[in-house]
Amino acid sequence: MLNSHDYPSHECGVFAVYGHPNAALLSYYGLFALQHRGQESSGIVTHSGKKTPFQSVKRMGLVSQIFKEEDFEQLRGSYAIGHVRYSTTGSSNLFNAQPFSADTSRGQLAIAHNGNLINAARLRTELEMKGSIFQATSDSEIILHLLAQPHTTKTKEYPLAALRELEGAFSIVIMGENEIIGVRDPHGFRPLSLGKLDDAWVLASETCAFDLIGAEFVRDVEPGEALIINESGIQSEFPFKMSREAFCIFEYVYFARPDSNLRNINVSQARVRMGQELARLHPVEADIVLPIPDSGIYAALGFSEELNIPYEPAFVRNHYIGRTFIQPTQLVRDFSVRVKLNLISSYVRGKRVVVIDDSIVRGTTAKNRVINLREAGAKEVHLRISCPPHRHACYYGIDFPDPQKLLANQYSQEELCAYLGADSVGYLDIEGMVRAIRRPQNSFCLACFTGDYPMPFDASFDKLIMERRGEQAHFLPDIKIQPPLFPQS
Repeated sequence: MLNSHDYPSHECGVFAVYGHPNAALLSYYGLFALQHRGQESSGIVTHSGKKTPFQSVKRMGLVSQIFKEEDFEQLRGSYAIGHVRYSTTGSSNLFNAQPFSADTSRGQLAIAHNGNLINAARLRTELEMKGSIFQATSDSEIILHLLAQPHTTKTKEYPLAALRELEGAFSIVIMGENEIIGVRDPHGFRPLSLGKLDDAWVLASETCAFDLIGAEFVRDVEPGEALIINESGIQSEFPFKMSREAFCIFEYVYFARPDSNLRNINVSQARVRMGQELARLHPVEADIVLPIPDSGIYAALGFSEELNIPYEPAFVRNHYIGRTFIQPTQLVRDFSVRVKLNLISSYVRGKRVVVIDDSIVRGTTAKNRVINLREAGAKEVHLRISCPPHRHACYYGIDFPDPQKLLANQYSQEELCAYLGADSVGYLDIEGMVRAIRRPQNSFCLACFTGDYPMPFDASFDKLIMERRGEQAHFLPDIKIQPPLFPQS
């Protein structure tokens, strides 16, 4: 596998259209813009707004590869929801590809979900005891089953009443026979925005999707809000008990596209400011600033500007790499590293180099980058990281591994520097990262850095479901949250 978890894996992306004759095609382009959020599978479900069956196309692979021209003859209708997936809970196979759809006693339903439910094991067990039959291992299918269950409340209120049973991180788009609903969890872990294109309404995980289809950004869906879009217009409801906002700060650091705006803050500008903060905190005398593409580019620009050190894009990224590769390890040493980024040696030979990256997770890739630079003749190699060290797992939809395999959780600063082979290593601190984004610190989830989790996590779900299918669990068995082995002084 090319992606060996040296970098955090993406979550998912959702997209929805209400009231446009080319809803499927708009969804295709919207998902194309959100491809960075998930590369394992993609799908679109459409509906004509009449008593006709939902139409669905879901396949494994990239958006540009899996949808064919003939698919859009099938995907007719003015309603559509779409999804790009990276597996956070549940294995990577077509069973888990979204959107999920079903014909229920309440009518046809389809859902697409970004996030992770922390009460998934309990909900699934309760639903199975009531007779629900699950096809997938993803926690997202639980949401569909909840929506299909009989409920004591009025029919008009049933979708929101069912969603109150969810706990965890979720941004969801739901399509019924007469409406589309967009929902964010009360903490607002994951992004979701509302846009408008002519007379149609659009929902998307990031605003970059609006730019591609020419839609106007209207506003973000608020934490704990449900937007119900139907022929009467848009209705806003707040069906959940409200909690403090805990937006995932790593969206700004790594996940979101730089041309997206999250909570009215442009991602690229926030990353430039992170680089400036990093330069103030860990200055260094050097000849060039070298970014790791793509997410390190803007932080490197800020670092370069702040210290007046020339910016040189010496690493060249191959943008046409698939998710897997046959790795000829006997023919080309460290092929899996070089195939994605190649170094222009003339930029670094005899130079003192500052390498800017967004994060270090396991450290294998960072170590190989240092080796590449030394082999190319770099005189000094200094690593600067535009976020704090990761010491804790994420249970809200990001694929951070077992804390025991997080590099910063195993080594002191001195040991980490020696392991990576760098002359120095410097991380941005939490205060500088928050200043760069210009939002209050208590409005973010910082759990992967601090271990302060806004909500507890039910670690049994992945293990239980994977054991049933005979697959390897996504989270390692008996995972425990632990303090750093070498706390920073």
